[in-house]
Amino acid sequence: MNIPKSSLENFATAQADGSATLSTPPAACRLLPTHVGMGAFLLSEVAFFSTLITTYIVFLRQTKGSNPSPATVFHLPLVLTATGCLVASSATVHFAARAFRNGNRAGFLGWWGLTIVLGATFIACTAKEWSDLIGRWGLTISRNLFGSTYFTLVGFHATHVTVGLMILSIFWVLALRKRLDNSSHVGVEIVSWYWHFVDSVWIVVFSLVYLIGR
Repeated sequence: MNIPKSSLENFATAQADGSATLSTPPAACRLLPTHVGMGAFLLSEVAFFSTLITTYIVFLRQTKGSNPSPATVFHLPLVLTATGCLVASSATVHFAARAFRNGNRAGFLGWWGLTIVLGATFIACTAKEWSDLIGRWGLTISRNLFGSTYFTLVGFHATHVTVGLMILSIFWVLALRKRLDNSSHVGVEIVSWYWHFVDSVWIVVFSLVYLIGR
């Protein structure tokens, strides 16, 4: 993998030899069409999850009174473990993106791979929770209002995490095979944006479903 030097470092070098001008800011400071497209996509995702979260809030009183109720079926230590993994993965993907910018291939592979492991652990915890809810408590998406709102909100978030894991895995394999080059830093950056987004959404979902909604 031919990882590029930091754009800011390149710019500093160009300033030192006089080849840089005020009209040519470093690439890291320029807003590329890819950044704009990803920003627009994430805004649409914000609107999508806002709708799901608002729906959960509207039916929160009925959800708390459901049988079985959230207070009865949720196993908080399992959810806290999953949440800890996902929050930690935001830090690891940040370190991975920084390692890529600095040309540190081994660091990128390590931090990016750890992000995948943490995200996969989150999905495994979610699968364990769903197995208990369905197998032990008989809670399904069609059981009652609690089941409908819970599986819809948490299910769509888990789907987004799964898609993110697939993209992260593709980038990791490409880096391992040295197929990433100078043009890949934008891709690494926008994938990290997406991952930070799904992590941020989970903080809201966790607070609403497992803390306020119990």
